[in-house]
Amino acid sequence: MSQSPSPAPRRAGDYLPQRSAGFSETDHGDYVPARSAVTPPRLDELGVPQSPVTAPPPARPSVQPDTVAAQVRAEEKITKAAERPKDAPARGGGHGPMGGMRAAEKAINFWPSMRRLIRMLRPERALVLLVLGMTTVSVIFNVVGPRILGEATNVIFAGVMGRQVGAKIPAGMTVTKDQVVEMLRQSGQGQLADMLSRIDFVPGQGIDFGRLAYWVGLAIALYAVSALFMWAQGWILNGVIQRTVYRMREQISSKLNRLPLRYFDGQPRGELLSRVTNDIDNVAQSLQQTLSQLLSNLLTLVGVLVMMFYTSWQLALIALIAVPVSMAVAMVIGKASQGRFAQMWKSTGQLNGTVEEAYTGHALVKVFGRKAEVEAAFAEHNNKLYKAAFGAQFISGIMMPLMFFIGNLNYVAIAVFGGLWVASGALLLGDVQAFIQYSRMFTQPITQVASMANLLQSGVASAERVFEVLDADEQIPDVPGSLPEPLAGRVAFEHVSFSYSPDKPLIQDLSFVAQPGSTVAIVGPTGAGKTTIVNLLMRFYELQGGRITIDGVDIASVPRDALRSQIGMVLQDTWLFHGTIGDNIAYGRLEASEDDVHAAAKATYVDRFVHSLPEGYGTVIDEEGSNVSVGEKQLITIARAFLSDPAILVLDEATSSVDTRTELLVQRAMSALRSGRTSFVIAHRLSTIRDADVILVMRDGAIAEQGNHADLMAAHGAYYDLYRSQFNAAAVEEEPAAAPAAPRRAVPAPA
Repeated sequence: MSQSPSPAPRRAGDYLPQRSAGFSETDHGDYVPARSAVTPPRLDELGVPQSPVTAPPPARPSVQPDTVAAQVRAEEKITKAAERPKDAPARGGGHGPMGGMRAAEKAINFWPSMRRLIRMLRPERALVLLVLGMTTVSVIFNVVGPRILGEATNVIFAGVMGRQVGAKIPAGMTVTKDQVVEMLRQSGQGQLADMLSRIDFVPGQGIDFGRLAYWVGLAIALYAVSALFMWAQGWILNGVIQRTVYRMREQISSKLNRLPLRYFDGQPRGELLSRVTNDIDNVAQSLQQTLSQLLSNLLTLVGVLVMMFYTSWQLALIALIAVPVSMAVAMVIGKASQGRFAQMWKSTGQLNGTVEEAYTGHALVKVFGRKAEVEAAFAEHNNKLYKAAFGAQFISGIMMPLMFFIGNLNYVAIAVFGGLWVASGALLLGDVQAFIQYSRMFTQPITQVASMANLLQSGVASAERVFEVLDADEQIPDVPGSLPEPLAGRVAFEHVSFSYSPDKPLIQDLSFVAQPGSTVAIVGPTGAGKTTIVNLLMRFYELQGGRITIDGVDIASVPRDALRSQIGMVLQDTWLFHGTIGDNIAYGRLEASEDDVHAAAKATYVDRFVHSLPEGYGTVIDEEGSNVSVGEKQLITIARAFLSDPAILVLDEATSSVDTRTELLVQRAMSALRSGRTSFVIAHRLSTIRDADVILVMRDGAIAEQGNHADLMAAHGAYYDLYRSQFNAAAVEEEPAAAPAAPRRAVPAPA
């Protein structure tokens, strides 16, 4: 067996053996999702590709490892993974979901991603414009309000001053405002005279409650309309955002259906799940909490700035001093928190992947006593998430206190200078009051925008992770075409070349023909390329050279759905969904009648055990199929394939996980299923394929031998060695430096 290069360091959770709990171990030690009748097959040859065919193969054992040896290898992998340094770099790829998580190698590119996120609102642009208009009206009314209240304050102040001045005038004497001011100047009270000269008062007259009621009523009306418009735009914007996120979910769902299997092989399931759930939810939350407030605050900032310069340009300049200071603080804090938010969501994906893997392989973790390692891996990722989240939230939390401090300093400056200018007559008291309100309204949007910047950065960081999925390279588009009707089932591999890695070829110049109705068995040591042939036939991967034809038609010229509809698959790792046994069988052909389902069940020996169940075909089974045995689940999947009536059949280790008695039933069911169909059988139990028409012995991606069982046994070649190794005691070759092993008693091979 060709030796794979030493695997690159993996993530801390890679030690989890999960073959029987939702993952399948590949020939190179990676793990892929459990196989099913509708999901991609088990990728036996995934991982690091084999050495080129032209290179001389290294020495290989003469026997196939048995179950105990396989467990020993699993123990060794677990031990090695547990001993890896925690700071070892993660792999960037691999041919299974455990191949490593793609780390965010570059800092978040905020503005391009933000613009792309905003462009996703284009289908709602009419409503967005309406929201913009309503927000503008709301902000204008809200900004004018302090000016109106300032006029009301001027009315009150004028009434108070008029009454005080009138109290000092002798009874029966009538004077005007100008006369009062002139009298104060002549008496040396010039500052008081300057202040009263700006006030519209009548000596001896108190507060004009009519004018006061007018200004107060106008202010209340403006604030009420502003609140109504703000509520309406928030309601409309909520619908806009939710529909946008809905479309984003649709896009990523559609995108996942267009991605090639190679992409999923390089992504941990937990990480991908985090991108399509947690990250999208965070995008929705960020847009919901920031977009409306951001729009309102920016318009408020512009409106307040205009009103401040209209009221007093001197005080406006004083207020503007806070702007560059606030922006500098926001930029420093935002830059410091930006990377931590990106790390936080990356760590969230890593933690999700670790948890999903740990609990999926919970049983095997218990069996191998790896509880401590699982807890250590979880603690490591949890600690990383804690540090990243704490750092991001702590730094972003500094923003608000600093902004309030800057705002308070600005407030003090405005109050002091405004008071001095009122005393000098340069400003009215109502103007200063309005300006103080404006100063608060001016700093508040800056504070809120600065605080929302971190939330927005978190949302954009999540959006970037979603965009990475949306931007991933898609599989080659289907071209119009069709297979012949009816399909005979002649399959030809013509000079096929393929490799999982460009620099390490796996299959080179492979050619063979499967005649219609024949059974082709594919055997060979682990990593030889057996399941890769099936993957290429199903177009889970695209060829890099040569072509594959079915009845003379190149499969690359046929839509994938049309191709796969003619191929039935029965895999080792069964896939059942929550539903009745009848529904699971009918999944092979949804339009099948109940009689068709029962006929398929009888032909594949499912009917035997179904009748022993209380509900019969109506028995509900869960996703794990815990209420039926492994062999019964296998028979159900065979019945499903039988019902689909495919022209070509693929059996990938369909009996390796069942007992001997059940294997006989499965073999009978598969014999019925193979009847009249071109069949490809991948098997390690060579006794199950003795009756195959053609046996292909794979080695290093090439055909080492081919023929029927009798011819290959007579040739005493690679097949002969593989066959005898399953019945003879293994004479395991030792490493050159190791001590020679003691000879073992040979068991005669069966006749």
